[in-house]
Amino acid sequence: MERIKVDLCIIGGGSGGLSVAAGAVQMGASVVLIEGHKMGGDCLNYGCVPSKALIAAGKHAHAFGTGAPFGITPMEPKVDYAAAKDHVRSVIAGIEPHDSVERFEGLGVRVITEYGAFISETEVQAGDHVIEARRFVISTGSSPFVPPIPGLENVKHYTNEDIFDLREQPEHLLVIGGGPIGMEMAQAHRRLGSKVTVLEGMKAFGKDDPELAEIALRRIRAEGTEVVEGGLASQISETGGVITVKTKDGAEYKGSHLLMAVGRKANIDKLDLDKAGIKHDRAIEVDASMKTSNRKVYAIGDVAGGLQFTHVAGYHAGVIIRSALFGLPSKAKTSHIPWATYTDPEMAQVGLTEAQAREAHGDALEVARFEYAENDRARAELKTDGLVKVMVVKGRPVGASIVGAQAGELIQVWALALANNMKMGQVAAMVAPYPTLGEVNKRAAGAYFTPRLFDSPMVKRVVGLVQRFLP
Repeated sequence: MERIKVDLCIIGGGSGGLSVAAGAVQMGASVVLIEGHKMGGDCLNYGCVPSKALIAAGKHAHAFGTGAPFGITPMEPKVDYAAAKDHVRSVIAGIEPHDSVERFEGLGVRVITEYGAFISETEVQAGDHVIEARRFVISTGSSPFVPPIPGLENVKHYTNEDIFDLREQPEHLLVIGGGPIGMEMAQAHRRLGSKVTVLEGMKAFGKDDPELAEIALRRIRAEGTEVVEGGLASQISETGGVITVKTKDGAEYKGSHLLMAVGRKANIDKLDLDKAGIKHDRAIEVDASMKTSNRKVYAIGDVAGGLQFTHVAGYHAGVIIRSALFGLPSKAKTSHIPWATYTDPEMAQVGLTEAQAREAHGDALEVARFEYAENDRARAELKTDGLVKVMVVKGRPVGASIVGAQAGELIQVWALALANNMKMGQVAAMVAPYPTLGEVNKRAAGAYFTPRLFDSPMVKRVVGLVQRFLP
């Protein structure tokens, strides 16, 4: 058994863990990184990267049939589903070297390719290694949650961890779960030629602003995806290669393949957290500085609960490096964290939704709105289904919601504004190149000032008075 003493031991080689490892070792700390599965974690291997690659393939297929308004004769695309999956694999392969064992060892990180578990409050064992560290970082991420639906155990089903390995085109894909993962995969498969039915026990895009969600759902349904809301699965069976999902209201839906996309669970089972005195329930309990009940141990990213996004894990990494390496106070916050769903149209959010803002601020809330249909670039590209909503309190944005083309890119202006406590006037002062979709943000900020400038009797009186005395 080899014993290793280091400044920092990181358990989990996903986005957050790799960011901490790279930053810490380059700042002079001695670092051990433990990863028992794949470097790069869920995002690279099963999540963000492969899903966006498959969505891109679906967009190319969809373009074949949507050119008529531009004078391009629509035609049926010839889709090679296996080749689309080859594209997914090639994208992952292109990024893998950046997250590889070899790269991190080259930086000076000791990488141990085993699962790690605590054996005391100050030690972790990984294979034949015992690591004692001044500080530990748990960044083991999350995995698909598969609910115990009767019959599911006897039916072949996919999750995001193996759907990208499927090379046989689904004739009819059944998706259980109408959240971001389920809806992204549903639309991508529909555009690649599969029939698709989504079964959602409550509301599709249930965590999004309902006004924006309806705009996205209208497009997804128009493309031929069946989205069943209130369709809570109660029984699953398979006969002769046909999968049947029965819902609580007695309806039945049949398909050839089944994707489970109902949520995520924190990866804590292998860690033996109790031996380290780390409090946990479904996820690890942390305070604002991302420290656990064992003050030598941090937990970041999905395993700490809260927002489950790759960029959040990266943000947490920056927060704890300040504390773990320099001993300086550092706290994480969520009010400025954006997120996006990459359906077409995209949806993006930062800060409070309209409903949340109304509950928090009551009559002090003002909502500035701007429609994509009023943007010249959106008109030129026929991408006019979209809306920007900005929630404003006392002249400062407290949240922004966008649905439409490139919403994930456009939300970044509002993420910047919230992160820096900017005023609406500072966004309105931005000059956006014409014609770009980015103008929708400037126009939304302008919409906040419109009633103050153009509908104000006081402003009109002042202008009239000034004009009388101007030479």
